[in-house]
Amino acid sequence: MTYANQNHSQHPQLTDDSRFVRGLAQLNRIDGDAGEAVVARVGAIAPDFARYLVEYGFGDIYSRPGLGLREREIAVVAALAALGNAAPQLKVHINAALNVGVTQDEVLEVLMMMSVYAGFPAALNGLFAAQEVFDARNIDGK
Repeated sequence: MTYANQNHSQHPQLTDDSRFVRGLAQLNRIDGDAGEAVVARVGAIAPDFARYLVEYGFGDIYSRPGLGLREREIAVVAALAALGNAAPQLKVHINAALNVGVTQDEVLEVLMMMSVYAGFPAALNGLFAAQEVFDARNIDGK
């Protein structure tokens, strides 16, 4: 059962709210089942936070005009790599980037750029995360 279809008796407005519905649609376009799995996992411990993640992150920010999903995912991959402490989220967003048309070479270039702005350790960790994603997707590495 997906998160959107679960009974949220504490939060009856959860599935009929337009921000949530818009956000869930964006999340599914970007991440597919993997995105809903993350939201469901968060929802099991903090349902309000799961709602905020979908509404704000995807219903408000990802749904804004001005950037396409491809450009947004490039920015997210760069930001998460630069943080250096968000490997699980980085892997989700590398997958998302590939899902919305970013190429493997572009992902690698973004991560190598991070060596200049976030340092070599962050870039290396990002490259290792990318390799795990590429391996899982059966994409040949360089």
